[in-house]
Amino acid sequence: MKKIIIMVCCSCLLIACKSPEEKRIEAFEEQVEQIRSELHNIGLAVVAVKDNQVVYSNTFGNRTIALAGDSTAADSPLQKNNLFRIASISKSFTTVALLQQVEAGKVSLKDDVSDLIGFRVRNPHFPDIPITLEMLLSHTSSLNDSQGYFNLNVINPATNENADSCYYSYAPGCGYEYCNLNINLSGAILEKLAQERFDNYMLNHILRPLGVYGGYNIDSLDQSLFARLYYVFPEGVVEWADDAYVSPAKRLANYRMGYDTPVFSPTGGMKLSAEGLARWMLVHMNYGSTPDGVRLISEEHSRDMQIPRSDIEHYGLTLWKTDLYSPGVTLVGHTGGAYGMRSAMFFNPQEKYGFVVISSGALETPEEEAVTTDPSGSTDEDRSILTSTLRLMYKTFVEAK
Repeated sequence: MKKIIIMVCCSCLLIACKSPEEKRIEAFEEQVEQIRSELHNIGLAVVAVKDNQVVYSNTFGNRTIALAGDSTAADSPLQKNNLFRIASISKSFTTVALLQQVEAGKVSLKDDVSDLIGFRVRNPHFPDIPITLEMLLSHTSSLNDSQGYFNLNVINPATNENADSCYYSYAPGCGYEYCNLNINLSGAILEKLAQERFDNYMLNHILRPLGVYGGYNIDSLDQSLFARLYYVFPEGVVEWADDAYVSPAKRLANYRMGYDTPVFSPTGGMKLSAEGLARWMLVHMNYGSTPDGVRLISEEHSRDMQIPRSDIEHYGLTLWKTDLYSPGVTLVGHTGGAYGMRSAMFFNPQEKYGFVVISSGALETPEEEAVTTDPSGSTDEDRSILTSTLRLMYKTFVEAK
């Protein structure tokens, strides 16, 4: 009798034994790498939440890379605990902090900003119409960033003779224009109400209760955890954004509470990991509290953040509704863009799923520049790192059953 010896390839056996879920994740990661390659991405962190819990978290690429003429960094892999400056998603933290003040009875969303900030904030074309806190948080105030937004001197008539240029020609509450000055003003108002410095307030009343490591002041954080941010240009040209993380120490020597708040950038200065941002997303997904019971604001106010104040842009109180990343299905969230970094947080509060994407640098597209400047500005043709990755995540973790 002849003996028949059957040789089995171990790798083939492993492939055959993979579950549908493992194959799906493997295919997802292969497509992520393809997107990264096409857009020359430096580092990418992604988190997927489904059924109110994190079902996938991963990082791709590098935290730092070696660049010609730069001896301060070598190639090192991106890790899950690395912190990013998340840019405009930071605005939602400022809103939640102010809603905490509303719930404490210290302020109303209908209050006149002039009374709250301590100097006149009125559109010269409509001097009798008060600009309210709600208008600031929904970008319907008629303010613009033409004079800058890194300090409040630009809008204070006592310090800028061109302060009237900070206003558009439409009436407050009757139009929408994305404006960073709105939120830096809001952060200063928070300090006046809470009598606590902005960065400390965020630590004491939001981040620590959530159990999330991060903050607005880099001097309070382990800077070895920061993911470097990079500008990526055509032809593979990369530049390190060395001004992305700047110590505020020198500017705190003569700090004026309720006025110098833009030092911390309430509009874009939060530093978080992708998993930290996912926990923040869970707060909004569950209308003010985490699934494990940490409540930051009431359900009523959390729902109010998600109600659009402008019909065309569908922008609420620093949260935006769009189907750009999940065609035909509306998600709630926000994007961010600064120093080459691109971030996104989008979720479905009814179905309890959502996604976080943070890129430390990738080739930009014209459409991407529009959406990170104004969340209403992107198009279906956008092939940016955010749109490509978010659509892939939606397809993988929601559409695939």
